[in-house]
Amino acid sequence: MPRVIAIDLGTKRTGLAVTDPLQMLANPLETIETSTLLEYLKKYFEREEVEAIVLGYPRKLNGEETEMTPKVFAMKEKLEAAFPEKKIELIDERFTSKMAMQSMIAMGSKKKDRKEKSGNLDKVSAAIILQSYLDRK
Repeated sequence: MPRVIAIDLGTKRTGLAVTDPLQMLANPLETIETSTLLEYLKKYFEREEVEAIVLGYPRKLNGEETEMTPKVFAMKEKLEAAFPEKKIELIDERFTSKMAMQSMIAMGSKKKDRKEKSGNLDKVSAAIILQSYLDRK
């Protein structure tokens, strides 16, 4: 069964998560520079069969758009153009960063690891977005 990949888009860094082959569990994958996202995905799709891309859709608590929302829509268009065979879905990402931080604390991550610039929080946030998508299915 093909996998599903999730993207937690950021201005500088982007967190990625991927399902297991049975699409039951979401696992943090990697945090990359946002500028390299399309090239990274192209290479990843050569190695792994992926049927869908889940993109975190940022909104404020009241449902209004954030400053990141137009960037997410622009990335969605780029993904659709680059990978027309992939289904691309937007998933509400409200609270994912907070939930990611709480889960890292619960797993015993040290404060240094949570603040690390490598983006542990970004890829865990992507995994939460992806798990939300899987739970909805």
